[in-house]
Amino acid sequence: MENADAFAVKMAASGLRHFRLLEHHRSLHSTNDEAQQRLGDQTAAGLVIVADEQSGGKGRRGRAWIAPPGSGLLFTAILPQPIDAGSSWAVTFWAGLRVADALARWNISPALQWPNDILLDGRKLCGILCVSRIIADRAAIGCGIGVNVHRPRDRSAFDGIQPPPIFLDDVRVVGDHARQELLAEILRAFELHLDELRNPASVVREWELRAGVPGTRYRFMLENGNEIEGEALRLNTGGGLVMQTQGGERVVELAERVQVVR
Repeated sequence: MENADAFAVKMAASGLRHFRLLEHHRSLHSTNDEAQQRLGDQTAAGLVIVADEQSGGKGRRGRAWIAPPGSGLLFTAILPQPIDAGSSWAVTFWAGLRVADALARWNISPALQWPNDILLDGRKLCGILCVSRIIADRAAIGCGIGVNVHRPRDRSAFDGIQPPPIFLDDVRVVGDHARQELLAEILRAFELHLDELRNPASVVREWELRAGVPGTRYRFMLENGNEIEGEALRLNTGGGLVMQTQGGERVVELAERVQVVR
């Protein structure tokens, strides 16, 4: 991230109350791994860990997150306060909504896809993966976000990925500081909506509305190679996707090893 020190100073003076601490790394194994080590440490509350490159970035179910150096906004924001452990599943959906809010301020209208992706024109623009540490009935949480911003000149890293990912500069002109600017927008959205994490039911209702549920069709590849397809009806408590299939209602739980087939 260019001029990271100056950006950190700017963020500290931006009026943000909870996400003012910025830690920048040129290269890191994973911002989520780094955050995981800090969870529960009061001095790390509200810390935002940013990397230009990750050597071991992961998505859901351990899938590799591919982002050549400088191409993506890669960060993990540690929530300023622990939340009820029983509500921790809702954070991924809350974070997706907030990233979508930030993109809307750039006149970009993304689609939310269960459980943790943000799409543009049917292709993946952003992935979200949260990490947590449970202490008694409370959960300290880091929101890991990866947004494709600048399309790299060497596209070989994405060979074999279908459909290929999309980048912000595929759809609009973005400047050299687009990653910093988008980070600031996302953190503002996080701050504005922090209180919503006390009410996961309201997060679910908003996510369903913005994701076109009920009505959106999903097709999943199961670990055994079989597929299930149907219309999304709603989210259940815990974040599972309730679908209407030919065989009746079927719940795809967050813990299941499935892959969305777009």
